[in-house]
Amino acid sequence: MKIFGYSFFALACSFLFSVEEVDQNILLDPSLRLNGLQVQKAFSGMSELAIKSTVKLMRNDKVLAHGTLVDPRGFVVSKASDCIGARSLVTNEGLSFPVKVRKRHEGCDLVLLEILNDRSDWPFVEFSEKNVSMVSKWAISASPDLSEIRIGIFGAPSRKIGREGGVMGVVLHEKSEELNGVLVAEVIPHSAADRAGLKTGDRILKVDRRSVKSPKQINQAMQEKDPGDLILLEISRDQKNSDIRVTLGHRSVTFDLFNRNILMSGPISKRRDNFPTILQHDIPLEYNHMGGPVFNLEGECVGINIARVDRVTNYAIPSYLIGPILSEWVEN
Repeated sequence: MKIFGYSFFALACSFLFSVEEVDQNILLDPSLRLNGLQVQKAFSGMSELAIKSTVKLMRNDKVLAHGTLVDPRGFVVSKASDCIGARSLVTNEGLSFPVKVRKRHEGCDLVLLEILNDRSDWPFVEFSEKNVSMVSKWAISASPDLSEIRIGIFGAPSRKIGREGGVMGVVLHEKSEELNGVLVAEVIPHSAADRAGLKTGDRILKVDRRSVKSPKQINQAMQEKDPGDLILLEISRDQKNSDIRVTLGHRSVTFDLFNRNILMSGPISKRRDNFPTILQHDIPLEYNHMGGPVFNLEGECVGINIARVDRVTNYAIPSYLIGPILSEWVEN
């Protein structure tokens, strides 16, 4: 045991010495690291188009989302659920212009906006019509402030993302001693129900004005609801009836509140589900930077960023789906 302990100590010292030696002699300069200046220089041919074709959509001086210039006359496509109330856009040069919503596509969560300006020479992207595998290929988007680019990798096959549905975040008693309503056995901390003021021991009498007597009836009432939808509950608490309005949350966020990855992720997109097809990549972007274009190494626009899922996962709607939608919009 003594020999083993001595050997282990010697090995540990050797390891520490080696790490120190590496730090002093060959530590990678910050400008050479991920998304560093030298890395971006390798993609310099992509930078100008990626930056100039991306805009920031604003409301009250707050960035709601990024947008993608798709037509020289000043049409912009972005993430619809994040652009509600957008009044203007800001270019990479810091110029501001008013915008107006023209069309929406619920299935892909896309919106078409028009820049209210006479200019007809806006830089714009042309969508690739290729439906090819992007796995393990470079992904490139403009940085949050539109001053440089961000780089990542397409890390998974394109696929459909099913409907997640909205949830309150409660555990209901399957059986109740009383026939009137459904007893709330537990309210999950920080869930939609918790934020709305629902408490353990409350009895749900009605959902959207309809009487309920079992958890099954409540679940059926929730089936067509999505995250962000509002429901009206009539509850009984301390022998008094009252109404509570609950804005539904995401199932995965509600029931993964203590998941380490979720806790480390920071804010994520409100809508992250129910997409016909997505591309997945890991470009470092925030939830309010969705809506901008994503390119491949050949300079082709292969999609529009549509959802930040967690700290290492973003979804993009493929360009071959956007092309036909955009053609119909612009023709009309």
